[in-house]
Amino acid sequence: MSSSEFRHIGGHQPRKEDARLLTGKGRYIDDIVVDNALHACFIRSPHAHARILSIDTTAAQDMPGVVTVVTGRDLQDWTTRHRMAPPIDGLHPMEMDTLPIEKVRFQGDPVACVVANDRYLAEDAAEQVQVEYEPLPSVTNLWRALEPDAPRVDESLPSNLLSHQQAMHGDVAGAMTSAFRIVESTFSQHRQTHLPIETRGCIAEWDEGREHLLFQVGTQVPHPYRTTLAARLRLKETQVTIASPDVGGAFGQKIALYREELTVAALAIQLKRPVRWREDRMENLLASAQSREDHCRTRAAVDEQGRVLALEMEMVEDFGAYSFYPGNYLARVVAMILTGPYRIHHYRYDVRVVLSNKTGNAPMRAPMAITSWVMDGTMDSIARTLGLDPMEVRRINMLTREEMPFTMPTGEVLVDVTPRETMEGALQAIDYPAFRARQRKAREEGRLLGLGLCNVVESTTYGSKFYKAAGILGSGHEAAWVRIEPSGEVSAAVGLGASGQGYETSLANAVADGLGVSPACVKLHLGHTDIAPYGMGSRGARGGTAGGGALYLCAQMARQAVLEIACNLLGDVDTKHLRLMDGRVQSSAAGPWEDTPLTLADMARTAYLDPLALPPGMKPGLEFHTTYEPPPMTYSNSSHVCVLEIDGQTGAIYFERYIVAEDCGTVLNQFVVEGQQHGAIAMGLSGALYEHVEYDDVTGQNLSGSLADYLVATACELPHFELLPMHTPNRQTPGGMKGMAEGGVMGAIGAVTNAVNDALSFLGVVAERQPLTPIYIRELLRNSPHSTFTKVQS
Repeated sequence: MSSSEFRHIGGHQPRKEDARLLTGKGRYIDDIVVDNALHACFIRSPHAHARILSIDTTAAQDMPGVVTVVTGRDLQDWTTRHRMAPPIDGLHPMEMDTLPIEKVRFQGDPVACVVANDRYLAEDAAEQVQVEYEPLPSVTNLWRALEPDAPRVDESLPSNLLSHQQAMHGDVAGAMTSAFRIVESTFSQHRQTHLPIETRGCIAEWDEGREHLLFQVGTQVPHPYRTTLAARLRLKETQVTIASPDVGGAFGQKIALYREELTVAALAIQLKRPVRWREDRMENLLASAQSREDHCRTRAAVDEQGRVLALEMEMVEDFGAYSFYPGNYLARVVAMILTGPYRIHHYRYDVRVVLSNKTGNAPMRAPMAITSWVMDGTMDSIARTLGLDPMEVRRINMLTREEMPFTMPTGEVLVDVTPRETMEGALQAIDYPAFRARQRKAREEGRLLGLGLCNVVESTTYGSKFYKAAGILGSGHEAAWVRIEPSGEVSAAVGLGASGQGYETSLANAVADGLGVSPACVKLHLGHTDIAPYGMGSRGARGGTAGGGALYLCAQMARQAVLEIACNLLGDVDTKHLRLMDGRVQSSAAGPWEDTPLTLADMARTAYLDPLALPPGMKPGLEFHTTYEPPPMTYSNSSHVCVLEIDGQTGAIYFERYIVAEDCGTVLNQFVVEGQQHGAIAMGLSGALYEHVEYDDVTGQNLSGSLADYLVATACELPHFELLPMHTPNRQTPGGMKGMAEGGVMGAIGAVTNAVNDALSFLGVVAERQPLTPIYIRELLRNSPHSTFTKVQS
């Protein structure tokens, strides 16, 4: 089915789920009432690095209403240790206890857990637990972590260097030798956290008679989560059910099985009573998961026109104290897709990942977020160095549609992306020549006006072949089932975990067009491992491509069976002359398409209640199951243009315009996609301008443990987003879907930083790190060699 034949895919239908979510009728973890439930509260380390000498729980145990207090020594008998050891060259294995036994590794590390009749008693009792520590020197600077004499975070490892991978593709040395110029650039992205509206929380209920655990938790990956939880508890997977209700945001923070959740599950089994836990906002900022702290340096060999002959990239990432994911997982993706939309054949990368006394890392919406800033920032640096127009440098290096498919130097293959088209579309929308004229005039008036462009190639759906090539255990497939009920209504399920993406709306469109019914007739079942098929969950931007693709294919299987039944009931009609349109069978046997007397409900009743009327060999019922393996990697692309002005006296940034031209393939639902674009751009801008998890270099204390310190942009600080849809289908996926959700983050951090540097370019200073705070920008202005301008501004 071509995109022009879709009736519902690509529509602008309002989100189905909003009716309940916006009227207070959603069902989040805290809305679930469980009788006789106990409440857990964790005691956390005040030190960034310390040995645990003793834990005295006596006073807490004696308090009325307290049921128990447990430590890591208790939990080591009830659970297995976590081991992260994929067979990857240059990656060290890591292990951790459910709760630390010997030492803590970051401020906020949980060392004990109080269980009481209510949350208030549990928190009061937690204050009575006495833990004696021996403080140790801490390391919270990634460069310090690399030094031979740095305090070792994990004493089982030879150093703090957790992972080190490097690769050479092509003749980099030869290109460097013959280059007209070598252009060096640096990019430093600061530590951030996911900050979902709903923090982590869970409810564990153990059925002693059935020996079965019902674990209700907000998770993006219900089935892999179940696999891990069952193994850590030494249970069979059939003994565990994961039920993920409405989830108030995740952004990558709700993928892993965390130690607090495992502790709650183990306690419910031991106490034979339900146990629930909800972290507060300070705990979330202090101890949940963090991301993004990367430092990159590029060396580009170029000719006189700015053409890139070869590229070198060195990257160092701070991974925190624990390995909930393979240490190379996040950084290696950056290295593998770095060259993006540009024609680069000779490429070398060196990626190091270090441990520090900080909260452990997790993927955060666009874990490869720095990629596009590094690449397009390098293009800007080439233009500044050679005195060229930055857009012309991009044009001379950019791939064209005729060069697709294009194999990047790392072996990744770009298919059906249109970076040149989106870039030219965005520049036309902004009227680039007119902007440069305005900018020259503004500079004459002493104003700092800048334009930043960031071209994004977003890796959206990671297939199993990608994971295998990267040496990472895992699968990229997705599973779905579609069931037509006897009434003709349609139930469908897929192995994704919803956390606000609008799946109930967009995925219903995929089922509706695949089958031939209205989306209003489709009911999606998500997040329950006893109902949904075993899938890989929601991460990256795989929901539309892998999840939507699996459902679309499964619905097509259902449609074929329905039409075979219709053919049998109608008599002498070939199925090629039949179709299902909005739940009614139509025929073209006599010419134009016309309605027949048959509806989907008629075929469903036949399939379930009159099986003898089915075609020979067809089994009763209408239930279908399939799995879908996407390509090794699916890409979408976009171009972000940001126009801003800097107040020279304060360093404050004021947005003038923000335009995004995007090609994300066949769109399941325009309304949902626009919301995803807005959210991703907002997250990227907020991170580039405000958000910063900061640690004290000496004590290792988290200095951003509240929303008074960890600043987040609101609608008042963000610009209006102008979206230019320029979608083209992917010819390798069902329906032409490409996926999207993270490219907005990638483009935003690059576009705004490039715009700042464009505004400052004639002053001889460059912003090489984020966040782009007024203090930092004023520092750059003060350091400008063009003191005449900055003196006027001061």
